[in-house]
Amino acid sequence: MTNRKIDDVWRLPYIVPASREGLGYPTQKPEALLERIISAASNEGDTILDPFCGCGTSISVAQRLNRHWIGIDITQLAVTLMKYRLRTAYGAEVGKSFKVVGEPESLEDARVLARDDPYQFQLWALGLVNARPNEIKKGADKGIDGRLYFHDEREGGKTNHIVLSVKGGHLKPEHVRELPSIVAREGAAMGVLISLERPTQPMRSEAASAGFYQNPWWGKFPKIQLLTIEELLEGKRIEYPASAHTTGSSNRSFRAAKKVAGPKAQQEDLF
Repeated sequence: MTNRKIDDVWRLPYIVPASREGLGYPTQKPEALLERIISAASNEGDTILDPFCGCGTSISVAQRLNRHWIGIDITQLAVTLMKYRLRTAYGAEVGKSFKVVGEPESLEDARVLARDDPYQFQLWALGLVNARPNEIKKGADKGIDGRLYFHDEREGGKTNHIVLSVKGGHLKPEHVRELPSIVAREGAAMGVLISLERPTQPMRSEAASAGFYQNPWWGKFPKIQLLTIEELLEGKRIEYPASAHTTGSSNRSFRAAKKVAGPKAQQEDLF
């Protein structure tokens, strides 16, 4: 038997649209690549730092390989995707094992972000409800900042969507008044307005007059919903079939990561 040296060419799978682990993030790396690097360069219990972690491949692999980890990124979209990836791969309980540093935790924090960086505020607000930012370029969103897709197996496998508008500044009556027409134009099931300011009672009445989205299995849901950042921080969420039941209906705004069974390390404490 002869020993064969390992060469310097790593033959690894590509991330293509049909890949099971593909999340749709443009610079996503294969988990096999990060697993090889982390396994070769560290031991269980060591800390892995990725200062540009994008969709979180390195921290997901570090979690699976029982390493502590610290992940850093500049955009709220990346942070949202990383949290969603960890929770779909390891289950909701994994959220208790890490802490996100730097995103708003209070209404005052949200006001500061909205003032300093309105676009990142918008991305953060959409992340609170696991919605995907609209793919149209900034400045040409036609009243739509994000979309939330939900899939209902009991409704013939149909995928529906909700359009979202985020307002970090002064809330005007027309912001509510225009939403039903946007929902109709886009063929959406519902429309949601997320705002820093509290809607007035006439605004809430305007929203209620739009009626309901009827689902043959799960009942009816307000067609136009107004949610404040304060309510979202307190745990309130959009009312739609995927939020009402855990069987046969799910949020499809982001591709879920492959479920992982095995060791679950905790995020290293930054302080």
